[in-house]
Amino acid sequence: MTQKQKTLVGGVSILGLAGLICKVVGVLYRIPLAHLIDPMGMAIYHKVFPAYNLLLTISSAGIPVAISRMVSHYVTKEEPQNAKRIFRIALYLLCALGLVTTLLLMLFSGHVAAWQGTEEAMAGYLCIAPSLFFVCLMSAYRGYMQGRRHMLPTAISQLIEQVGKVAVALPLAALGMHKGGVAWGAAGALLGSTIGEGAALFYMMYQHKRMDHRGDEALQRENMELLSGKTIARRLVAVAIPITLGACIVPLAGFIDSVMLTQLMEGAGMAREDALIRYGAYSGPVLTLINVPTALAMAMSTNLVPSIAAGMARGDQDYVASETNTGLRMASVIGFPCSIGMSVLAQPLLYLCYRGSYTAAQLNVAAELLTVSSLTIVLFTMVQATSGILQGAGKQRIPMYTLLIGVILKIALNYTLVRIPGVDIHGAPFASLLCYTASMIPNLYFVCKYTGCRFSFTDVVAKPLLCSLLMGAIVWAIWHFIFGDAGQLAGPVLMLGIMLCVVTGIAVYALAALKLKAIRREDLPARIRRFVK
Repeated sequence: MTQKQKTLVGGVSILGLAGLICKVVGVLYRIPLAHLIDPMGMAIYHKVFPAYNLLLTISSAGIPVAISRMVSHYVTKEEPQNAKRIFRIALYLLCALGLVTTLLLMLFSGHVAAWQGTEEAMAGYLCIAPSLFFVCLMSAYRGYMQGRRHMLPTAISQLIEQVGKVAVALPLAALGMHKGGVAWGAAGALLGSTIGEGAALFYMMYQHKRMDHRGDEALQRENMELLSGKTIARRLVAVAIPITLGACIVPLAGFIDSVMLTQLMEGAGMAREDALIRYGAYSGPVLTLINVPTALAMAMSTNLVPSIAAGMARGDQDYVASETNTGLRMASVIGFPCSIGMSVLAQPLLYLCYRGSYTAAQLNVAAELLTVSSLTIVLFTMVQATSGILQGAGKQRIPMYTLLIGVILKIALNYTLVRIPGVDIHGAPFASLLCYTASMIPNLYFVCKYTGCRFSFTDVVAKPLLCSLLMGAIVWAIWHFIFGDAGQLAGPVLMLGIMLCVVTGIAVYALAALKLKAIRREDLPARIRRFVK
C-alpha cells in the first residue's frame, strides 16, 4: 500500500473511531433520556429531527464537500492561498444560509408540527433551531481542514458535540419534564443538543486560529493568479448545488416518513397513540442502533472526496483507480459484518439498551424491525463510498439522481405496505432496502466508468460476505444455545452474553477475513501489522 493509501485508511480510522464513539454515546444517551421523558416524549423528540435534518442538509451538506474538494485540488496544485480564499468565501455563504434556515425553522415551527400531527413538538423546534446556524459555520471549518487532510479536529469536534449533549441535555430534559411534561422534556433535550453544537463550533474556530498562527500555509506558487471572490462563489455553488440536492433526498424521505407512516397506520385502523409509539420505536431505537456503524461509512465518504479530487488534479489515473478499489473494498469489509452481526443480535441489543423504557411487546416489535433494517447498513455504506468517489471525481450529479430514484421507490413501497393491517410499520425496513439497492447499483456502474477501476466481485462481495455469514452463524449459535430469550435474562447476564458474542464475532470475522484475504495485511495499522503474518 502506498503512503497515499495509508492516508486514506488513516483518515477513515480517525473519523471512523470518533464517529463510532459518538454513535455509541448517542445510543447510551437515549437510554436515560427515554426513562426521563417516556415513550411518548421520545416520539415527540424524534418527530423533530426529520424536518430539522432536512433544513440542516439544505444549508450545510453541499458546500462543505465542495470546500473539501476544491481545497484539496488547489493544495495539490500548490496554490494554498487560493485554498484559503475558498474557505473565507464559503464561510460567508454558510453564515448567511445558517441564519436563514434558523429563522425559517423558528417562524414555521408551529405549522410544521401541526402538519406532522404533533403540535407538542413546536417547543422542540424552537429549541433546536439555533443549532442550524452553529452547524453551518462549523461545517465550513470542517470542510477546509478535511480538504487539507487534517481529520483530527473534525473528530474531536464530533466528540465535543456528544459530550456536551449528554452533560447538558439530560439535566435540561429532566427540568423540562418537571415543569411542563413530556413535550417540554423533549424540548429540553433538544436545547442541550444546540448547546453541544455551539461548544463544538468554538473548538473548530480555535483550531483554525491555531493553524493560522503556526503559519500552516505554504507560499503561493509563482505566477499563479489569485481567484476572485465571484469566481470562487460561482464554483462553490456549481459544485454544491447537486451535492446538496442529492444529500437532501434521504432527509426529505425521512420527513415524509414522519408524516406518512403514522397517518398510514392510523388510516388502517390503529389508534393514534399506538401509531406514534410504533413510529417512535422505529425512528428511535431501531434507526439509532443502525446509525452506529454508519459512522464508518460517513468517515469513508468524507476521506474519499479529497483523496479522489487530489488524484484527479494530478491526472494520476492509476492512483484514482487504486483509491477507488480500496474505498469499495473497505465499504464491504465494514458493511457486511455490521449488517449481519446487528441482525443476529437485534433482540438482545434492544433489551440491553431500552428495557424499562419500552414494554416487552414494543421491544419485540422493534427487534423484528431491526433484524431487517440492519441489512441496509452494507447498502448504505456502499452508497456513501460510491457517492464520495463520484463527488471527488466531479460527477456529483449522479448520486443525486440515483438516490432520487431510490427514494421514489421507497415512498411507493411504504405506501403499499404500511397501510396493510398486520404489516403496518414492518413495511418501512423493506422500503429502505429497496431504496439503497436502487441507488447502489447504478452508482457502482458509474464509479467504474469514470475512475477506471475494475469491480472485483470476489474481493468486494464474495469474500467479506462469506466471512460475515460464518461469523453470523457462530454468533447465532452462541446466543441461542447458551443464552436464549433476551427478555428472560437479567441485565448483567444480558450484558455478558452480548460482550461474549461481539468479541467472538470480531475474532471469527478477523481470522476468516485475513485467511481469505478479504482484509489484507497492508490494510492494518502499522502497530498491528507486524503481528500478522
